[in-house]
Amino acid sequence: QVQLVESGGGLVQAGGSLRLSCAASGGTFNNYAMGWFRQAPGKEREFVAVISRSGDHTLYAESVKGRFTISRDNAKNTVYLQMSSMKSEDTAVYYCAATRRGWLVTANNEYLYWGQGTQVTVSS
Repeated sequence: QVQLVESGGGLVQAGGSLRLSCAASGGTFNNYAMGWFRQAPGKEREFVAVISRSGDHTLYAESVKGRFTISRDNAKNTVYLQMSSMKSEDTAVYYCAATRRGWLVTANNEYLYWGQGTQVTVSS
């Protein structure tokens, strides 16, 4: 059983930056590809980014490509999401998730473990 705990959410102005962290425990971290998802009020949870087990490969949603960067530190069992040039439409609860899939997957149901989420609010 893997436990995931997100942190780093908060209020930021449009155009600003924020970095989210997700600390993992209870499993072998580098056995899992790690993803970030988000859910805005009244909307379904959507894929944001995913990083491979080694950190060599990443994939992003079109809406965040060029603005967000996912990274991981396997020595610290932590995955990060650096968010820049933020927009009001980035406002959501952000979740990290872990998948055993050996390739980069974007569907919610491919992920086994989820964090509790952290709120990100972008003011315009």
